[in-house]
Amino acid sequence: MVTGGKRENIIVLTKPVTLEGESDADYTAPNPLKLILGLFKHVRPGSDLTRFEVPPLLNLPKSQLQSYGETVYCTATDMLSRCNHGKSPHERLIAVVAWSISTLRPVQFGVAPYNPVLGETHHVSRGNFNFLLEQVSHHPPVSALHATNEEENVELTWCHRIAPKFHGASVEAELQGKRKVKLLNHGETYVMNSPNLSIRFLPGPGTEWVGNVRIQCQETGLEAEYRCKSSSFMWRRGNHRSIKGKIFESSSLKTLYEIDGHWDRIVRMKDINSGEFTDIYNAKEVISRLNATIVKDPRELRPSESAVVWCEVSQCILSKDWEKAREAKRTVEEKQRELLRKRGSIGESWVPKHFTVSHSKENGWDCSPIQERVPPGPIVVPL
Repeated sequence: MVTGGKRENIIVLTKPVTLEGESDADYTAPNPLKLILGLFKHVRPGSDLTRFEVPPLLNLPKSQLQSYGETVYCTATDMLSRCNHGKSPHERLIAVVAWSISTLRPVQFGVAPYNPVLGETHHVSRGNFNFLLEQVSHHPPVSALHATNEEENVELTWCHRIAPKFHGASVEAELQGKRKVKLLNHGETYVMNSPNLSIRFLPGPGTEWVGNVRIQCQETGLEAEYRCKSSSFMWRRGNHRSIKGKIFESSSLKTLYEIDGHWDRIVRMKDINSGEFTDIYNAKEVISRLNATIVKDPRELRPSESAVVWCEVSQCILSKDWEKAREAKRTVEEKQRELLRKRGSIGESWVPKHFTVSHSKENGWDCSPIQERVPPGPIVVPL
């Protein structure tokens, strides 16, 4: 934690969640039955939870925007740059698959980050990679990410909408939007989706990533698919956090490699022609020894920076001053409502600062960065 220049409040930057699902803040998951009863007081099965307000007692001391960014820039090795180093299209696609798997992180049951306010930003650098995130819509909640590495000539864009629904014994959060990894030296663009998050209350509390991920590269004619499998009600260590998939040719659908393993352990690839096995991802090597980001230049922190917006709320949560946390959170949310009322009174629409946003029933949400390159951020990942 560091002080932000002349700001009276302390900027709180906590460590990312560990591979075991723990954080550096002291939390105990609430009783799942109490959570279900609390949800039933406000919503019914099938309801959209995007407008459901979480009390500070159930909040992590960070915004969802920061948590979202951490899945990309908080790694022990630079997985994105590694995608550029493959000597062949096959090797580069395999590296992109491994990077995609690295964004799957444990989610703590019973607690959630803050819902980002409209226009909230998060600007971070990790080595030569610069990351800029912006909350481009509040209802529905849509986040946009743009990252560039000029040395490696790699670019990432990621449009991300969370659509959670309550189903009585569980919450299913669909993650809509596309991720695009551009390897500009090779003229290749890899387009992919995200799996969904399942939060289960009964018969035992837990969270898991479920669903299919598809990665396509039109320039090379190669594709990959993998499925995050549910452990179901019968808890089995072998099925927990497992994935299974393949890499194949788009035109012939010929399978080249088979993928199997667990995203929190080892993922292996089998070469169909030779029968050889290769480890393509080791979670303990990638998601370990992760430190909290630090403020390199407090003078460059924008008022819209996520840690600035929520600094007082986070301080109160870490000190377990729940009454002040509720007041501070109410202040942030009321400020957003007041800005919404002012814009409505003069007929003004809010426009994102760093992205152009489009939406259609056919293509969903799409966010395109306005600037070609992301400049270095005031917050950095210690290497």
